[in-house]
Amino acid sequence: MSKAECTKQRIIAKSAIAFNKNGYAGSSIADIVKLTGLQRGGIYHYFKSKDEIAVAAFDYTLGLILKAVMTKVSTQSTAIDRLHAFVDSFQGFTTQPIAVGGCPILNTAVESDDTHPKLRRHVQGAVNDIRAFICSIVELGIRQGEIVASTDHEQVSTILFVTIEGAIMMSKLYGTDVYLDRAIEHLHQYIDGLSMWEGTRPPTSSLKGYLNS
Repeated sequence: MSKAECTKQRIIAKSAIAFNKNGYAGSSIADIVKLTGLQRGGIYHYFKSKDEIAVAAFDYTLGLILKAVMTKVSTQSTAIDRLHAFVDSFQGFTTQPIAVGGCPILNTAVESDDTHPKLRRHVQGAVNDIRAFICSIVELGIRQGEIVASTDHEQVSTILFVTIEGAIMMSKLYGTDVYLDRAIEHLHQYIDGLSMWEGTRPPTSSLKGYLNS
């Protein structure tokens, strides 16, 4: 990585903490200058505007979280177990967040109103990608005969995403993981209900199919 690339990444990493912890309105270019040790000209050499920095910072923070989620999900071989792993990856997220400030989607969505359309569209795109990922797991489970064929993958992705985000908001508001823990427990029960085997392990032949997929 070149010196210029390293400098740009340093700006993003430092800005990500400010934006995710203090919000868009609560973070200024002056704050970024202070955090990075660069002059304003140095910041604007790499980014045209505060919005552009905010988008890059959002991607950086979300990337930290998704990396941890994907690592946990990728260790599982069946769709049901992958869905369970996805939900479990948010355990303790409020009191021990992967990223400083917590969930960037929740934090940014609150501020990305009509006055910041670029940021709003970017967050919407990230949510769509996450829901599409959940849908792909459900669709795989249906194809492999593990998940009930009539299952609506869009509905599952919405329920998982909205329940987790809502629980993170509640737990953050009250400073305790209890609401997130309750939501995760409920989602595990919901996921088990999607299985053709309702809480039991699938037949060995089906597991072999997953391992070879």
